[in-house]
Amino acid sequence: MEMREVFTVLTNYLIRLSPRKAFLLVLVLCTVVFSFYFRTIAPSTNFPEGILYEIPRGKSLSSVATDLYERHIIQSPFMFKGFVTIFGFGRGAVAGDYGFDSRGSVVSIAYRIARGSYGLSRVRITIPEGFSSIQIAPLFDSRFYRFDTKLFLELGKKYEGYLFPDTYYFLPNVTSEEVIDTMTKNYKSKVADIADSVRSSGHSIRDIVIMASILEKEARTEESRRIIAGILWKRIAEKMPLQVDATFSFVNGKTKSSELSLEDLKIDSPYNTYVYRGLPPGPISNPGINSILASVTPIETKYYFYLSDKEGIMHYAVTHDEHVANKAKYLR
Repeated sequence: MEMREVFTVLTNYLIRLSPRKAFLLVLVLCTVVFSFYFRTIAPSTNFPEGILYEIPRGKSLSSVATDLYERHIIQSPFMFKGFVTIFGFGRGAVAGDYGFDSRGSVVSIAYRIARGSYGLSRVRITIPEGFSSIQIAPLFDSRFYRFDTKLFLELGKKYEGYLFPDTYYFLPNVTSEEVIDTMTKNYKSKVADIADSVRSSGHSIRDIVIMASILEKEARTEESRRIIAGILWKRIAEKMPLQVDATFSFVNGKTKSSELSLEDLKIDSPYNTYVYRGLPPGPISNPGINSILASVTPIETKYYFYLSDKEGIMHYAVTHDEHVANKAKYLR
């Protein structure tokens, strides 16, 4: 019997009833329908909004239905399984991570899980230029529930200098490995655009990145970075120690010149550029493209020394005596 025929029979039956009985029957039918809807199909009153739900590969539809019911995401495992079977043509639940930002009916949830509609929104995260991996890790907060901070820091040691600072849009289920992979691929893409400048610089890409990581910490403007690059490359060429304070972030964690003591300057570490000549063994931060460009396009000057005053203004000197005078004048 088709729905139209059912409706016709029901209508004829109601017409033969007294108004009172017809009203009571309609009331009972409406109560049953609404009760069925709110007990099985409607969103759960305890729906846990704002969660991520994982369906592992190979998990049975019955297990998924039971789990969703126990988590108050659906009200009827039976209805859920039926709708998933219909929407998915019998394929079952699609594995993956599902985001539930708002309440949903069993129909809408079954449709998403049958079709693999994960509903995950990408999270915007900006990595500032000159941040080290230690500074980057805390930016991935509780929104990234698969991000392993410890693993990221372990991998970050290997890829320090090549985690390109930029604005990224990561899914909340991104892993530490995926973040590293995305950032290093971005680095390769950006450096490829300046390949000619890198080749003509006469320096290896590794040395360029190390120098750029220092420039990120030592200067603020494009011009000052290029001037300091010229000074530091010249000091290396003339076998002079770089005497860069920024590298102490890798020696003893101190990041400001004002924090350093005479004893600090004597610490035996390859990152102590007062003790060891040449570049440190690796990048001290993750430089942006402007610092990398400054590293390959230095400005040659007569200067051998520089310092930044309390306002961030650079002051240069040719001789050590001039440099000492600048210290006395601008750093008191």
